[in-house]
Amino acid sequence: MALQALGWVLSDGLRAERFLGLTGLTPEELRAGLGEPAVLGAVLDFLANHEGDLVNAAAALDISPAALIAARKDLA
Repeated sequence: MALQALGWVLSDGLRAERFLGLTGLTPEELRAGLGEPAVLGAVLDFLANHEGDLVNAAAALDISPAALIAARKDLA
């Protein structure tokens, strides 16, 4: 689910830039860490901290916002 959410985040250039800026990740670090819980958690944290993005991502992925929040808790 976090990888799907990452795809949604990266599908918009401005949102992708904001994600990288807020997380401090470089594109290289993001690619290298795709299987790492910390990186996947950063994606879900990014969405959880921006209600509009959370709701829009959930709608685009056809899941509930609560499911994205629960997925973050599962990574912890």
